[in-house]
Amino acid sequence: MTSRPVHIYEVGARDGLQNEKVFFSTEQKLDLITRLIGAGIKRIEVASFAHPKVVPQMADAEAVIAALPDNRDVQYSGLVLNKRGYLRALATREGGRRGIDQIGTVCVMSETFSQKNQGMSIADTLRDTSEVLKLAKRDGISAQVTLSAVLGCPFEGEVPFDRVIDSAKRLADAEPDEIALADTIGAGVPSQVRDLVGRLREEIPDMKWRAHMHDTRNTGVANSWAAYEAGVDTIDASVAGLGGCPFAPRATGNVATEDVVYTLDRSGVATGVELDRLIDIAHWLEGILGRKTLARVSQAGGFPVPATAAE
Repeated sequence: MTSRPVHIYEVGARDGLQNEKVFFSTEQKLDLITRLIGAGIKRIEVASFAHPKVVPQMADAEAVIAALPDNRDVQYSGLVLNKRGYLRALATREGGRRGIDQIGTVCVMSETFSQKNQGMSIADTLRDTSEVLKLAKRDGISAQVTLSAVLGCPFEGEVPFDRVIDSAKRLADAEPDEIALADTIGAGVPSQVRDLVGRLREEIPDMKWRAHMHDTRNTGVANSWAAYEAGVDTIDASVAGLGGCPFAPRATGNVATEDVVYTLDRSGVATGVELDRLIDIAHWLEGILGRKTLARVSQAGGFPVPATAAE
């Protein structure tokens, strides 16, 4: 390996499952997380502290977190959308329990989508998110924020990069550990990714950046690679390509972890993740879902193909 290594942030256990119609039990979620750790994943989004009526698949967030493998090499993250969600996340650490290691927050970069996703304007979301980030800093909890729909909105179309950059600057004042750029509906292309990441790294040079791509229009892997080339530290992915946003029409799954890892491996970029194990996990998930998933590599397998498999 000769290129700059990159971290993989596995979001399948939360973002991947939240939109699935097949209900996953607490035990199945923990099984998924354990398998991902076995594949070498060191950072996992394990739950969302959204209201159970809004995201029923995540209603057992506290139960999942209470039973997580106590592996100190792995960072467990949970999504919070407001102060109430943050307080739920904080409560998982009470009584000397490990609880959640990191909270993730979200600001959507279009007014219509922001109202549908969180019931607030962009300005209100930036204000509330900054408050949550400051609370986490006060409480000694790692916190990061995702700017969603940065490359396109399903309701308003193009999203101005200046809006994304201005929002990132405001949030950077609250000192998050990291800012993620999410192509929530898979509308972007590599040239846009390189442009946006490049401008943000110039404007906020000391920030760590993450890329969160969806494969709605078959650009997820290319956009993830463009983000890596532009200097992001971490790439989000969901095993088997599971996922989608319940508030965005026609927004299909996240870019598949096995597809991203295959591309990085073949390009000489170290991830520390075992591709064969990811493929096995994808097939295991297909058994629960009762269908094939959209990920390419879990269907075709890795390469070079072993002689016995090629015959």
